[in-house]
Amino acid sequence: VQLQACGGGLVQAGGFLRLSCAASGRTFSSFAAGWFRQAPGKEREFVAAISWSGGSTYYTDSVKGRFTISRDNAKKTVYLQMNSLKPEDTAVYYCAAEHTYYSDSYYYRDQDFQSWGQGTLVTVSS
Repeated sequence: VQLQACGGGLVQAGGFLRLSCAASGRTFSSFAAGWFRQAPGKEREFVAAISWSGGSTYYTDSVKGRFTISRDNAKKTVYLQMNSLKPEDTAVYYCAAEHTYYSDSYYYRDQDFQSWGQGTLVTVSS
């Protein structure tokens, strides 16, 4: 599975962005997917994940209520809607896919995901 993330940009605090992650490969709709981010000088961290069907979603505490992960399996795309953005959300955002078929498990560690996109930069100004 190859992933291509896009949608990043510069936005003021309180604003919104929607990231997209387009996948190639017929099996993407069978896999859980996630978003991670890496701020300057920090380690990459988990942001959100979604099960293969879209029926289960998971978020890190700092984005709950502000970010929404979703997917359209017909389009082989995962989205991250980011509202009420804060300067601390500034980071390179990566999408990732886990390779267990039809799993509803909660995946949140780097090592759980086998395919990664190239990253898209989100900058939130104060």
